[in-house]
Amino acid sequence: MIRECGRQGRAICQVVGERRQASLHCRRLNTASSALCSPSDDCLPDGAHTVIIGGGAVGCSIAYHLAKLGQEGVILLERSELTSGSTWHAAGLTALYHPTPNLKSLHYYSINLYSQLSRETGQEVSFHQPGSIRLATSPDRVDEFRFQMSRQGHKDAPQKLMTPEEIQEMCPILNTDIVLAGLFNPGDGHIDPYSLTQALATGARRNGAQLRVRAEVTGLQRRPQGGWDVHTKEGRVIRTLNVVNAAGFWAREVGSMAGLDLPLVPVEHQYIVTAPIPDVKRLKREIPVLRHLDGSFYLRQEREDCLVVGPYESPDTMKIREDWLTRGVPPGEGKSVSHRPHIWGVRGVTPIIRTDVTDGDSVHSAALEPEGFGKELFPSDVEKLSPHLDAAMELVPSLKTASVKSVVCGPITYTPDALPMVGPTLLPNMWLAVGFSYGIVHAGCFGRFLAEWLLTGEPPCEVIEVDPLRYGSWTDLPFTLAKVRESYGLNTAVTYPKEERFAGRPTRRVSGVYETLVQRGAHMGFQFGWEHPYWFAAAGGAADYCPSFYRTNWHEAVKREWELVMNNIGVIDLSPSAKFILSGADSFKFLQYVTANVIPPSEDVTRCRTVISHCLTSSGKVHSELTVTSLGEGRYLLVSGGSSELHDLRWLEDHARQGGYHVTLSNVTDSMGCLGVAGPRSAQLLDSLCEPGHFENFPFLSARKIVLGGVLVTALRISYTGELGWELYCDQQNLLKLYNRLMEAGQEHGAGDFGSYAMNVLRMEKGFRMWGSDMNKDTSLLEAGLGRFVKLNKGDFVGRTAVLQEKRQGLQRHLVTLAVNTDNVDPMGDESVHCAGKVGEMLE
Repeated sequence: MIRECGRQGRAICQVVGERRQASLHCRRLNTASSALCSPSDDCLPDGAHTVIIGGGAVGCSIAYHLAKLGQEGVILLERSELTSGSTWHAAGLTALYHPTPNLKSLHYYSINLYSQLSRETGQEVSFHQPGSIRLATSPDRVDEFRFQMSRQGHKDAPQKLMTPEEIQEMCPILNTDIVLAGLFNPGDGHIDPYSLTQALATGARRNGAQLRVRAEVTGLQRRPQGGWDVHTKEGRVIRTLNVVNAAGFWAREVGSMAGLDLPLVPVEHQYIVTAPIPDVKRLKREIPVLRHLDGSFYLRQEREDCLVVGPYESPDTMKIREDWLTRGVPPGEGKSVSHRPHIWGVRGVTPIIRTDVTDGDSVHSAALEPEGFGKELFPSDVEKLSPHLDAAMELVPSLKTASVKSVVCGPITYTPDALPMVGPTLLPNMWLAVGFSYGIVHAGCFGRFLAEWLLTGEPPCEVIEVDPLRYGSWTDLPFTLAKVRESYGLNTAVTYPKEERFAGRPTRRVSGVYETLVQRGAHMGFQFGWEHPYWFAAAGGAADYCPSFYRTNWHEAVKREWELVMNNIGVIDLSPSAKFILSGADSFKFLQYVTANVIPPSEDVTRCRTVISHCLTSSGKVHSELTVTSLGEGRYLLVSGGSSELHDLRWLEDHARQGGYHVTLSNVTDSMGCLGVAGPRSAQLLDSLCEPGHFENFPFLSARKIVLGGVLVTALRISYTGELGWELYCDQQNLLKLYNRLMEAGQEHGAGDFGSYAMNVLRMEKGFRMWGSDMNKDTSLLEAGLGRFVKLNKGDFVGRTAVLQEKRQGLQRHLVTLAVNTDNVDPMGDESVHCAGKVGEMLE
């Protein structure tokens, strides 16, 4: 499916005034002072609208954007100095490229912001924009670049493929004999992280924010009437509506103060700075930032005659600071007496004076007494960088005779998937901006992203990939450590379509039929902690993972499963779907208000009905899609996608709390299993397991409780395949019994297994939309062609005003179905579609 789109970038650049005004209020504060407060200053008020914990690039960017967008009462608390932690020693790379589609436009915002920040604030940021080139040294890399180019046409940022000759012209010091192609992004480069942070801080203070250094937070206490009390080491208590945890590698400790167990792991990352190299000094212009992906390192020019080389070690050789997770970040001694970022040794930490931080052409060097592990480094270990440095010397022969000026080895915080955690938690008004393994380029865009969300009550664009609630209670320490090691060690691995990673799996989140399905040839994918069948190998075959940019081993399997459902009966495990039970006196009224369709009453247990209804944002975008089933006695079963489980739960709980509804939401995702049964003969199969006639006379979108093969199930007459089918919900501990009875009875009806890949093909052929690809918080229901699910005459509901306005103004884009004739390469989503001078994007 595709939708037509303009080339205007995403909503991150929209004016906040176009959104609804924030519904949260706080008392106005006098924030005219632009001074940087310290503990001896008595300039900190007792109340605030938003307290940001952490003064790195991300925290200062949030303060900058909140203040610039007009929010009063913004206070930033930093335990040491601004840039302490990971910011000050970062290599400062800025890149437009990211393999995650939704992040590319955010990067574009950051680079545009940084290019004008010096003019706005008067603070030089030393932003170099020579561009960047990702180097392909294998055929798979060339395919990867072509794949990425197919997805770039509808993005704002420029990108092009380069030949080895073009690369050689831009980078005369390279040995391009080993290079097959390059992916070039003009505008990329590097920035001084220290100066960037100071510029953002300057802009924040000018717009009324207060930034306080050496103000360590020691406690967070939720207030009964809403908001938080923030306790500081000096004994102050700040009353605030919102708390933003942007504490870098202290974020795990700060989170624990609020009762959160955040999956964050400090990783040691090293880069070397060479002494002057004559070949580099003779260059007529600065070379682009280079990323040798198969060699797993980046390389950039430093000043006019040096190079910086930063490898990513393998999962086996990298080092993570597991001790910090169990004992906390180690303390330091003394205090800072300099505002410049330099490194001192303390408690076994390697002393290095950093000389690559510049303001223009000048280099600063001064003494610093360390305070906590904030401006320190780890001991370097150049030996484990040897494979990467060998590859660097092959690429840049001049490195063979170069000497090392310094080695920087500092902590960078990783999440299990290497993406940050940005947004609200399940705790009201507790926000996260943590886990930035690429914090410099992310600082600008996510500062703006979070500021708009705080001000308007909804995110300015869809980036569910960084939602903190993509992790749940299943994300335990062993899983986190295994995944971080995998994500860091495979940082530059080829990014294939439908890529899978296997470390830390399976978690405890497996359904009652997991082992049986694996034995029957299931290839399992990973979805919010669950193992979920993607496809099944043929009898005697192997369900191996064979990634490719072309059709691979699952293609014929999916075709076989498609034929099974179209002609006979297919059975699929749908247990990973998010499942909630809603009850209470206001359950009907609540659902009528928070969803766009008409909700069936739920008093009569003998007349249970199902509807598809959507939760809209106030601006009319699709926050989530729910299958709502009345169960009688004021109870409802709500089902949504597995990957958006806590994302949807948070939204429902927030609206129930803010609206004062008397309802209870119970998350039964783990305890309730589900099997889908679909195909033209499915009613015959199900009738064979109960009294005959039940399923032959089972109206569409109705629901019944029934004993099926000795198992009590809630049966819904609905199927995402678009074919005749049912969803059967039961206790998870009875799921295997139900599955076995279905397959035993199904032998004479031709029943078999099918996975989510085949189901996706079937639902697309039917024209069914899927939240997360065909519609999301960047898309309205009308644009997605789902206007029939909006009932404007039912009374007020969230997003109704925006839908009415959209109907009056008419649609600027719409979703259509496109058939693509190809013999070996299939669209995977996000590809550009060029038609009649316009550019659209492929969604699925």
